[in-house]
Amino acid sequence: MELGLIKIAEDSDFQHFRRIIDNHDDWELNYARDDTKVWTKCVPGIDFKMVKLVTVFDDVSPNVMYDVLHDPEYRRVWDKHMIEAHDIGYLNPNNDIGYYAMSCPVPLKNRDFVLQRSWLDMGTEQIIMNHSVNHKDYSEKPNYVRGISYITGYLIRPKGNSGCFVGYASQTDPKGTLPSWMVNKVTTIFAPKVLKVLQKASQGYPTWKANNNPAFKPWFFPEQITVPRITAEDCGAVVRKAAATALEPVPKSINDQQQSLSNQNSSKDADSSSTDEPMPFSCVPGIRFSFKFFTKSRRKSKKLDEAANACKPASDAKGKQKKGK
Repeated sequence: MELGLIKIAEDSDFQHFRRIIDNHDDWELNYARDDTKVWTKCVPGIDFKMVKLVTVFDDVSPNVMYDVLHDPEYRRVWDKHMIEAHDIGYLNPNNDIGYYAMSCPVPLKNRDFVLQRSWLDMGTEQIIMNHSVNHKDYSEKPNYVRGISYITGYLIRPKGNSGCFVGYASQTDPKGTLPSWMVNKVTTIFAPKVLKVLQKASQGYPTWKANNNPAFKPWFFPEQITVPRITAEDCGAVVRKAAATALEPVPKSINDQQQSLSNQNSSKDADSSSTDEPMPFSCVPGIRFSFKFFTKSRRKSKKLDEAANACKPASDAKGKQKKGK
């Protein structure tokens, strides 16, 4: 699907995403352990690499995984970094337009996205994918940076008696001034941890759903859709520069990064510092990880400095005693 293009997803669009998951040509394998593998791939004209993950959950069925990725009410339970998310309207029973906002660590500004989501359930295979679009009622907000999803999605297949294969791929630009090298590197390191968050959420879903409107599944039953129907005329160009993003201070090197973090204002953002869980993959893998990674490095360095300073008085006292003798 072309960036900013609003249309009903066709078979060729789903086949294209399937090839991304299954074809590993020109991909660099960055991580492999047990059934989990992570690849990255450079795409001409885009600084941020495409990332791809595959794994197997032996204790999660394909239908449960599919429901977890769809269910908007349950996402409020397991996605700890979501500030706001809702459907804007639907194009047809398998394509909709939605808004998603997520918290980011200080000093990074929060991100938001306007996305067209498309899905297909073929029984033996299920695909959910999205890309960024625009909507006349959802212009860029002053306190957010509008991110871009070129393509992001999941492919789910049965595995074994009761498990599932999960393939995930994303090419995302968080915009602002966050360095691409930071996102590219840290996303690869932390990607497997994000899958654990998704697996844990899926394990708890059947019990939660049984007590929370169990019959409500508009992704299966179109008659349950409550948002209005919309057309492509409600959407416009998505790629544009916002002056506000230039105000976001993000250093270009690791040393500058650590120095900057030490000079930041100590005020805390309740949304961005309320949890240490890694951000679940939705459309922007790596944003929270990048700053969390360097923040932890800075904290560790600070602790070592404090320990060294605590030893100085004792060392100085011993030195003075020897000098007096």
